[in-house]
Amino acid sequence: MLYVIGLGLGDEKDITLKGLEAVKKCDKVYIEAYTSLLSFGLSSNGLSSLEELYGKSLIVADREMVEEKADDILSEARESNVAFLVVGDPFGATTHTDLVVRAQKLGIQVKVIHNASVMNAVGLCGLQLYRYGETVSLPFFTDTWRPDSFYEKIQSNRVLGLHTLCLLDIRVKEPSLESLCRGKKQYEPPRYMTINTAIEQLLEVEHSRGQAAYSEETTCVGLARLGSDDQMIVAGSMKELLGVEFGAPLHCLVIVGKTHPVEEEMLEFYSFKKA
Repeated sequence: MLYVIGLGLGDEKDITLKGLEAVKKCDKVYIEAYTSLLSFGLSSNGLSSLEELYGKSLIVADREMVEEKADDILSEARESNVAFLVVGDPFGATTHTDLVVRAQKLGIQVKVIHNASVMNAVGLCGLQLYRYGETVSLPFFTDTWRPDSFYEKIQSNRVLGLHTLCLLDIRVKEPSLESLCRGKKQYEPPRYMTINTAIEQLLEVEHSRGQAAYSEETTCVGLARLGSDDQMIVAGSMKELLGVEFGAPLHCLVIVGKTHPVEEEMLEFYSFKKA
């Protein structure tokens, strides 16, 4: 049996009772470490805190392991109970869908145990979840790569008056271009996009496109460390949010569409002027 278990957003205690029961009866427990991280994931004792609560040793599964050695994980799941732990909800990233599909094709039983993710926790800011359009991902720009395919999606959402959730880039154990050219992988230090960087990139693309999908006066909501005790939410214009220090990762950004009076009342609690 392959158990795919959501861990939620905050700390080791956010796992559900059903998820914890499943972990305790598994022979091997993997935790994915590249699509997201728990709020305490940068701390030195983060992994040991999980292991202490779960009563199991954890195998950290980075991108290479999941994408290149998935067959090994599935082979183990054919013979024994294996848990694959995912920060947030199991289906917040397509990689996990692929793992489930491959398991089912091999006739391996799969049980999915859900949990909170950024996709629903973002409702805390007061914007109604059913008034969101397509979610976009914002990657880090480089000197030679400045993708802007997200622009049309934001523009479409804005035309329809819908809010846009922007998920910000996470780069963990990414090989450097220079090392790939040399044929020997060396990894860049982990990087987590901030709300400030996201807004800078968004405004750069708007300046380049010039189609007025949004501007520095467009209202947005910056959210940091959702689900943790020190989470931070600030609503204001892009220009205002550029000056806010949101602190440690993870960050996400909502570009606000047409608002209902109840939404406006909630946003007022998080207003930049009160931050």
